[in-house]
Amino acid sequence: MTTGGFRGVWAALPLSDDEPPVTIPRDPAREAAERELSRPMYHENDPSLLQRALDRFWEWVGDLFDAASGATPGGGLGLVVLVLVVLLLLGALWWRLGTPRRSPSTSAPVFDDRPRSAAEHRAAAEAHAADGQWSQALQERMRAVVRSLEERALLDPRPGRTADEAASEAARSLPSHKDRLHTAARDFDDVTYGGRSADEQAYRRVASLDQDIEHTEPVLASAPGTPE
Repeated sequence: MTTGGFRGVWAALPLSDDEPPVTIPRDPAREAAERELSRPMYHENDPSLLQRALDRFWEWVGDLFDAASGATPGGGLGLVVLVLVVLLLLGALWWRLGTPRRSPSTSAPVFDDRPRSAAEHRAAAEAHAADGQWSQALQERMRAVVRSLEERALLDPRPGRTADEAASEAARSLPSHKDRLHTAARDFDDVTYGGRSADEQAYRRVASLDQDIEHTEPVLASAPGTPE
């Protein structure tokens, strides 16, 4: 506290050389000190509210690290090793499983460009597979399946048809492949609309389905009113 801070207090108490020093009562002295210390000039260099909050946060992080180090074999070094192991495990899981699977909110259209034949889609699928691009390969092979069914007149050509719709309609004339058709449609939707990456196994399933359908005789529905 500066000498000027108490000047007003002492000024109110006249002193002379013949009089003994005057003792200020405790409460008035404390109030005078508080008023003096509350002046802005004493707080110009105080840390800001944000700085104080950051200091508290880093103190908390330090305390947490110290507590974790004490509970981990090997102290701080053991804790660092443990964190690295966890990060490596998470990275391995991400690399193995790919992007977390999201259930598609709707089914994507099978065809999104100019009409191509089933043979063209198969050729594109095999080219992608040769490069290890399994997601694109699966998409093209599913398009080959649907286009082949349209070329055989088992499906009516219809722009905007979804993979799930194609599977449901094709299952009427190919009931033995019903489950595989719906599995292929789900795989197509997961890759195209759900953000999931396909693998070689998923592509081979669709390719095998494509080949089997080519050699399967369709079951023709009976005409209305015709005895079965």
